[in-house]
Amino acid sequence: MAEEKRFAVLIDADNVSSKYIKYILDEISNYGVVTYKRIYGDWTNTTLAGWKDVLLENSITPIQQYSYTFGKNATDSAMIIDAMDILYSFNVNGFCIVSSDSDFTKLAVRLRESGMIVIGMGEVKTPRPFSVACNIFKYLDILTEDEESTSEADTTDRLLEVGQKVKQEKNMTDIKTIEKAMINIINENGDEDKGISIGELGNRILKRHPDFDVRNYGYTKLSKFLTTFDCLVLNKNKSAVFVHLKDNNMSIEIIKKEIFEFVKENKDTEINLGQLNQWIMNTFPEFNIKNYGYAKFTKFVNDIEGLTIKSSGKNGCIKRVLLKNSTPV
Repeated sequence: MAEEKRFAVLIDADNVSSKYIKYILDEISNYGVVTYKRIYGDWTNTTLAGWKDVLLENSITPIQQYSYTFGKNATDSAMIIDAMDILYSFNVNGFCIVSSDSDFTKLAVRLRESGMIVIGMGEVKTPRPFSVACNIFKYLDILTEDEESTSEADTTDRLLEVGQKVKQEKNMTDIKTIEKAMINIINENGDEDKGISIGELGNRILKRHPDFDVRNYGYTKLSKFLTTFDCLVLNKNKSAVFVHLKDNNMSIEIIKKEIFEFVKENKDTEINLGQLNQWIMNTFPEFNIKNYGYAKFTKFVNDIEGLTIKSSGKNGCIKRVLLKNSTPV
């Protein structure tokens, strides 16, 4: 049995509510064991009174940091200094930085450069530079709403409400971006016949988008989340679940033939790549060249028998689609 990874949990009391403590510790337990639990703030400040009640219950060490200057956050500096001390103690494999403050972006980058796993936690208001600097980022207010919903009568409606709220958060990766990433991952890494395993797909999405978590979109399981996409199909193979792209109803050869006929009918006009692409989108709304193994539109068009692309204008910026052996006007 592999040894569990050791984590240092560092909490910025100035930017995180005490109501999240259960979710913080529960989440980090999914990744390993906690060897350091420290929380930073000016404990003479009455606004932190809510934290004092939960420190002893959860064995968290409070670190006193006076606010020496109004408007300056000394807590950030104390956390950063401690993080570097812990890093060079070589006693941990990773850090959990709990804050909604972008000031920890550089710290997250530095820790990752040293080979540390960095898990960030904060509210959805957390600036994107910090969330993407981490290996993994969890939105605490979404986790809270998700768990609270399980105790309500209509869980489905509650989860949908959470999902709708998240879609409006500008700092969080939107669902369209996730869908595009999944399509690219399956095309680039999936087996031609069976696709890609659901576990590998989830891991690869997380590497591209550290804040990815199906709970952000109102779901509790990745498999259920994936079934909501019309472009995906899930198949169970023995003990594993595989995901592949849904076959297009129209074959690539039929589509190429239609494109050729369109260019032929308009051979007396100047059809450029942009115009052709727009016509394809209007004619075949579900068409995606990546579903057929192409990375570039120009390569796809050049592979259509009877068509060629000619460059003209300054630096060849104008690309026209012509019938082969035809002469540009």
